[in-house]
Amino acid sequence: MVQTNSSAVMALNIPPALTLTVTREQFVELALANRELKLERTATGELIVNPPTGGETGNRNLDIEGQLWFWNRQTGLGKAFNSSTGFHLPSGADRSPDASWVRQERWDALTPQEKESFIPLCPDFVVELRSKSDNMEPLRVKMREYMNNGARLGWLIDRKNRKVEIYRQNQEVEVLENPATLSGEDVLPGFVLDLTEVWG
Repeated sequence: MVQTNSSAVMALNIPPALTLTVTREQFVELALANRELKLERTATGELIVNPPTGGETGNRNLDIEGQLWFWNRQTGLGKAFNSSTGFHLPSGADRSPDASWVRQERWDALTPQEKESFIPLCPDFVVELRSKSDNMEPLRVKMREYMNNGARLGWLIDRKNRKVEIYRQNQEVEVLENPATLSGEDVLPGFVLDLTEVWG
């Protein structure tokens, strides 16, 4: 949406072939003015506009977020975040994983201002859930970006093909076919994600 001086609001359609670049400051301004959109920014400043998810994907995202939240509530080992949370990665990119988690000591090291803004770090754990309209390659690029910026564990869940790609620091990507559960390993001790509703 573009707001003019007369306060009228009109839609702005950006052709897929067009790349828009914004500075970090411009991105923050855009994100604050367009809270209904999921905006991201690459390390080179390319603006990525993600529309709101459909009902099926939103419901499954909530299930994943809820399981992560419940585990974290019981263990108190860190902070869990939903898909609306923005992270300003060390590379300069601004990303919003579908679900994420940060160790408590890393969270405690942030200032109150940093906690209120796009969080200036990469989560320890990230999840991306592929929706029907998503192409896998951009999601894989994003997962590699998380790993390169310090994430310790990442799950790319491909509902369409019932597969999960597991990303770990300094390891090859592991692909699981139709798993019933996923383990948080030593990053999220004791966390097991039940995929029943995700595949459902």
